[in-house]
Amino acid sequence: MPDIAFINGRFLPWEEANISIDDRGFQFGDAVYEVIRTYRGSPFELIAHLARLDRSARELSLRQPYTSVQWTRWIQQGLSLAGYQDAKIYIQLTRGVAPREHSFPSDIPPTVVMTIRKFHPLAPELRRTGVSACTREDLRWGRCDIKSVNLLANVLAREEAKKADVFETILVRDGFVMEGALSNVMVVQDEVVITAPEGPRILSGVTRTVVLELAKKDDIVIKERFIPVDLLYRADEVFLTGTTLEVLAVVQIDGKTIGSGQPGLITKGLAARWALLTG
Repeated sequence: MPDIAFINGRFLPWEEANISIDDRGFQFGDAVYEVIRTYRGSPFELIAHLARLDRSARELSLRQPYTSVQWTRWIQQGLSLAGYQDAKIYIQLTRGVAPREHSFPSDIPPTVVMTIRKFHPLAPELRRTGVSACTREDLRWGRCDIKSVNLLANVLAREEAKKADVFETILVRDGFVMEGALSNVMVVQDEVVITAPEGPRILSGVTRTVVLELAKKDDIVIKERFIPVDLLYRADEVFLTGTTLEVLAVVQIDGKTIGSGQPGLITKGLAARWALLTG
């Protein structure tokens, strides 16, 4: 089964999948993206992901070349060519190819890139035992709600996690938890789930939305507010959500044990609900 490449309306061999050196996604990071995963060959929450792609593009005045219906057809065709039951779909939309000037060029077509690769899930052991994390200052720009390809601060944060030999870096701004370098962060305190509110300081994940809906169905109280770092350490439970992570317990942060040091009841319950939803 092959990994699949798609550029500007054409599926082509991986080794021929190239874009211009003058593409503004390469030159300026003038681009947005989405990551979608499949379960048993079917894209999960595809409409929500495509809606977020549209929103990100609108916020940057980026022209979206395909409708949701057209995108769905391209994705289904790519999945059929790849043949993977568990796949990771990456979509990137750039402003296009133009001479290197900071201001927007006029009347150029956007560049559309899509790849479909086999998805490798997390080891079951990580889900059973939970993971560790570190905290670092949030150095990202002021519009984290736009899923742009400007990920240097996230890259640096992930490198900090690697150096600290932990799974994830939790980003902190002005003493409050924002989110992870590649995840949303949720805290459980006195059976209440607390997470940072939607807005420009976080990228509100599709998985985040679904998990909060699952929690509400279990009559779990949700509070969307910024979490002080000291509450993060004192929490009964902490867990991460994300397209590739699903629901993942955090049992240690900055060397401090969270709760009992094992995945908590609410985290395990939401993970079980997620498994039923996608299984």
